[in-house]
Amino acid sequence: MNSIRNIVILTGAGVSAESGIDTFRSAGGLWERHRIEDVATPEGFARDPDLVLRFYDMRRENIQKAQPNAAHDALARLDAAWEGNLLIVTQNVDDLHERAGAKRLIHMHGEHLSAWCAACDARTVWRDPLAHRPPCPACATPALRPDVVWFGEMPYQMDEIDAAVRDCDLFVSIGTSGAVYPAAGFVRTARHVGAHTLELNLDPSQGSIMFHECRLGPATELVPAWVDSLLS
Repeated sequence: MNSIRNIVILTGAGVSAESGIDTFRSAGGLWERHRIEDVATPEGFARDPDLVLRFYDMRRENIQKAQPNAAHDALARLDAAWEGNLLIVTQNVDDLHERAGAKRLIHMHGEHLSAWCAACDARTVWRDPLAHRPPCPACATPALRPDVVWFGEMPYQMDEIDAAVRDCDLFVSIGTSGAVYPAAGFVRTARHVGAHTLELNLDPSQGSIMFHECRLGPATELVPAWVDSLLS
């Protein structure tokens, strides 16, 4: 590991689950009560915008009550201390990485605390409900939607992410299912360029076979231990 200089870290729902934020697959969670096709696709929004806006209003409210956990804190500590290149790419739409102090971060699936205007394309920091159709602060049109990437839409900043993965010496996947592309394909790119690949997860992901190492357990235990070993 002494040759490690450039690190890319992919985080998924498993990083925030211990902060009380539902994953897609958590039994009894918010997602279990709704079909993904109804609340996380452009078609679902076109069919029933009221349902979708109410759903994301609940999500937005819940994440503001959640607190960063030891895994978020450890990654923020690594971000502050690592002298080489480092990029945290998160599939999560909560702001727990930022609240823990992480700076080198991309939200590839957007952010709950942002609203996107379909009329003027403006993005606005947003913490309040959207279901009552508030006007866009930029153009005054009541055309705001959650600034999140739904299934069938293109994730954000893919060129920047791809460049970082292709330049990394170490690729680490934390708390991801390995089921959602393009993120699930990052490990293949990292392997192709000769990077060491490590999975930290509660259970093996669908892509576990692609990793050089797989460590299983809660993120709040695995991530601080890994960061400590890397920084020592």
